[in-house]
Amino acid sequence: MIVFLIDADNLNSPAWVIEAITRIEATEGTIAVRRAYGSAENLKGLAEPLRDWAIRPCLNVYLSKNTTDMALAVDAMELACQAPAPHTVVIGSGDADFVPLVVRLRERGIKVVCASEYRKMAPEAIKAYDSVIYVGQNAGDEAPASKAPPAAKKVGTSAPAAKKAPAKKAAATKKTPAKPAPKAPTTKPADPVTKDMILAAIPKLRTGEWLHISDAAKVLHDKKLLGKNASSPKLFKRFPDHFELQPTRQPNQVRFIPVAA
Repeated sequence: MIVFLIDADNLNSPAWVIEAITRIEATEGTIAVRRAYGSAENLKGLAEPLRDWAIRPCLNVYLSKNTTDMALAVDAMELACQAPAPHTVVIGSGDADFVPLVVRLRERGIKVVCASEYRKMAPEAIKAYDSVIYVGQNAGDEAPASKAPPAAKKVGTSAPAAKKAPAKKAAATKKTPAKPAPKAPTTKPADPVTKDMILAAIPKLRTGEWLHISDAAKVLHDKKLLGKNASSPKLFKRFPDHFELQPTRQPNQVRFIPVAA
């Protein structure tokens, strides 16, 4: 079971919440529990994703001090004590206040992921999580590329200025060959991770015993064999003759299958 608990006083943009949900479901699987905690104002601002993604709003108790973080932490530990417990909890906040909660969840064998707008992520909290999903970056990345086409159009529009002499046409033709040819896109090398590299990183798998997939993922992240937002089940599924996952739909355990001599 995957749980997404949103601190709506921190992750308070509808676009950020929608981006976080789509990326979590792409890498981790379907989110079973979706809740947003915050003041009436901030929850009202998230009305669209709350409605479209069936997220349960949890209104903050109105006191002189903000109680959102405490309400989220209490619910997270209550869910962790259920049977079966969630195998992944995603906290939608970059606050360092949640680090003690993250530590306790990880001690119970639960994978903990953070979803945060990158400017709001507390640097001291990053290493506490198994992984961090940054949202709100796509819009800025595409801005420089959109400025190139207008420059090319201006060169073309100067041609019909007609009667003012061939000197200008000559100047225009000189500029055309001077443009550098676009660079060919570089191709990324194939993923070098092999079955033997996985076994070398996690020797315990050689025994053939079942291992919690979040523990395996942490080691693979630490050994740089798994990308920050990559899915560990997808990596193991590349070697179906050597690794077995259970349950089939949303696996949370993995074991090594020795090849018979």
